[in-house]
Amino acid sequence: MASHWSHAASTISAEHARRTVSGLARGIDAAAHRASIATGTVAVLAGGQDRVYPPEHADLLNEILGTGLALTEMPLGWEPRARDFPRRNRLISGLSLGVVIVEAAKRSGSLITARLALEQGREVFAVPGSPLDPRAEGTNSLIKQGATPVTEVDDMVSVLRPIIGAAHPAREDDAEEAEKLQAEPAPDERARVIALLSPAAVSIDDLIRLSATSPRIVRMVLLELEIAGRIERHGGGLVSLL
Repeated sequence: MASHWSHAASTISAEHARRTVSGLARGIDAAAHRASIATGTVAVLAGGQDRVYPPEHADLLNEILGTGLALTEMPLGWEPRARDFPRRNRLISGLSLGVVIVEAAKRSGSLITARLALEQGREVFAVPGSPLDPRAEGTNSLIKQGATPVTEVDDMVSVLRPIIGAAHPAREDDAEEAEKLQAEPAPDERARVIALLSPAAVSIDDLIRLSATSPRIVRMVLLELEIAGRIERHGGGLVSLL
């Protein structure tokens, strides 16, 4: 029997006028894709196009390709690893006008997606849940931090409609900028950022200044460390080594 979170994802996706972008995962992702196949949905993969995960969603992906598409930054034959899934999520948020967090425990990977969406200037929405349910702790926390609560599709539409109306045409240098954003941190850049970290909290602004590298590189290194469980984030843009 589907959880009420899967039902919420299905309802939002089915009623929303735009394409749904998600990660083809079990549960909520699959429900969102299935509900929006008719209008077109985008599946962002953590591995290569020929390495669908989970394997049982290969048929779902074939259905998606009838009206939508599948995207990945990984080469053919790439088996997805644990750290590839949060990295994939930055593409999901980057492709979207807004990100809906339907279910998230206190340390859910979905909260990383929400943070990435904020860094990319996307709107963040969250479905509220019972304060007694640990699976709703993350979404309720997002709402307390300023995310827009979603109980029906109109909650999203009212926020996104002005943004859609203000969309600007693509610039000629967009392709060049996108190529820069995909570049991995160089070994010396990564080493400089890591060397500045310690169990004592330090601000991200100080990491950018002291490492003499770009904000994008610093955030990418911190994301890698966060995925690996090596850093802890604190309020006020502070981070520390675990």
